[in-house]
Amino acid sequence: MTQVINESLRLAQGKVKSFGVFGPKYEVGNPVRQLEDGDWMMHIKLLESGEETEYRFSHLENDPEAH
Repeated sequence: MTQVINESLRLAQGKVKSFGVFGPKYEVGNPVRQLEDGDWMMHIKLLESGEETEYRFSHLENDPEAH
């Protein structure tokens, strides 16, 4: 299972997604740390503002890829 999770994290890196259908776009970066519930915090960069922050992997999985 750990290998599957690690592969999912790796595949997400570099993707450009948006917060919902019409939300701001962000680029997915590296995993930061694993949380107690097994989820991961991922580094993301908001493309419009350049702001960098962390975002849960489980949340970004539900966000659409930006076009």
